[in-house]
Amino acid sequence: SKNENDHEGIVCQLLPTIPCSKSNGPFTLKCSCESIGLQRTLCTSAVRRQETAASTTSSAKTSRDSSIFPPIIGEESSLRWGGKKFEELPIAHVKATYNNTHIQLTESTGQSMVRTSCGTEGFKNIKKSTPIAAQTAGISAAAKATAKGVKFVRVVVKGLGPGRLSAIKGLTMGGLEVISITDNTPVPHNGCRPRKARRT
Repeated sequence: SKNENDHEGIVCQLLPTIPCSKSNGPFTLKCSCESIGLQRTLCTSAVRRQETAASTTSSAKTSRDSSIFPPIIGEESSLRWGGKKFEELPIAHVKATYNNTHIQLTESTGQSMVRTSCGTEGFKNIKKSTPIAAQTAGISAAAKATAKGVKFVRVVVKGLGPGRLSAIKGLTMGGLEVISITDNTPVPHNGCRPRKARRT
């Protein structure tokens, strides 16, 4: 029979017939010698389709696990930093005000490990609000954290002071590797009345 839908069509002697164990019938390569065109008949079953879907899902999951971005909260990830998950990394809280910059390093549970500020580093009065003072405080906090065995941290910044970026730079200069940076600055929905503008 030369019907295209027929499973046992004309089989050329040059093409192999491969048995298929997952379905009812052989895997046959058909050819029409008259028109010199090749036709391939695929045999698929429900089991084969399930295995293909499972392999596609696992490959997509593997590609997501190898991403350079931090995992989404609530999702499992195979990424590790020093043997710890993303949620288990210490957090460096940076509070940047207009007059000072505070840095506090805590564990993932909230237990305080290191605390420093521009004032504790010897800067007085208006010098506490400079980026150099914030960078010095970041270097000091990183040195104390590395002495306790901390290598990787997450950074949470709060406030719009002049030392918010300098503090992060100081943490990296002190030997810590910053994994992620989160801006946790509170934004009012027209709450309290702001301060009056300075007269210059």
